[in-house]
Formats: sequence, C-alpha cells, structure tokens
Amino acid sequence: MKAFIDTNIFIYAQDESDTEKAQKARELLLKLRKTHTGFVSSQVIQEFCNVVLKKSATPLKPSDVSEIIDELLLPILAHTPDGAFYKRALKTYEQYSLSYYDSTIVQAAIDLNCNLLYSEDMQHGAHYGTVTVVNPFL
Repeated sequence: MKAFIDTNIFIYAQDESDTEKAQKARELLLKLRKTHTGFVSSQVIQEFCNVVLKKSATPLKPSDVSEIIDELLLPILAHTPDGAFYKRALKTYEQYSLSYYDSTIVQAAIDLNCNLLYSEDMQHGAHYGTVTVVNPFL
C-alpha cells in the first residue's frame, strides 16, 4: 500500500510539546521509510518549512530545516504539480467540499495512486476516491 503523508505528521515528529504524538509520528515515518511506501508533494515541504521556521513554539534554524528536507522529505518527494494539477484539485474541492489546501493534498495522493492519506487534519476514515484518511494519533 502506498501512503501520502500530510504536513502535520512531520511537524509532530519535530515537536516535543506533545511527546506521545511525537513518538507516534516518528514511528510511522520510520515504518514508511523502511517499507518505501510513504510519499509527499512539494506542498507538504512548503507547509512544513513555513510552520517550523515561524509558527512552532520553538522555531527551528534554517540549517536544521535544510537538513530535515535533505534527509526526510526530498527522498520521498514524489509529486510536483503541473498546471493541470490545479484544475484536478478544483474538481476535488467541488466534489468533496474540502478546503482548497486539503483538496490539493487529496489530489496529490490520488495522482500518486496512494491508498492511504495519513493526516490529523481530515476526518479519520473519510474516503476520497481510492484514498482513505487515517489519523495515526487516534
């Protein structure tokens, strides 16, 4: 099974304010890395950088973020949008009544033929085409 990993999983993996979520996020990422079944889009990398540089309780240094990008995110970057992607995402937005940003995450997962979408931000168990949302923190 292929899995798309939403931004919040990476953020929790770096955040020590909730040790239980941090541990679960790290375990999930390690499992997906070992099995080569986890993937992200360029949007996930952009959102991750934005949050950990400015919005985290303890912002990371750019050099630390760069290291995380190199070691964790770039090896699983599998989706870089083209112009047609945004039109598909708009159809997903309309079809499922998602926020626009969630529709782009779902559409990237669909484009990559992922079966699972690991996310805390979307409804656990929701189905979007062939993609099922799984909240790993439940």
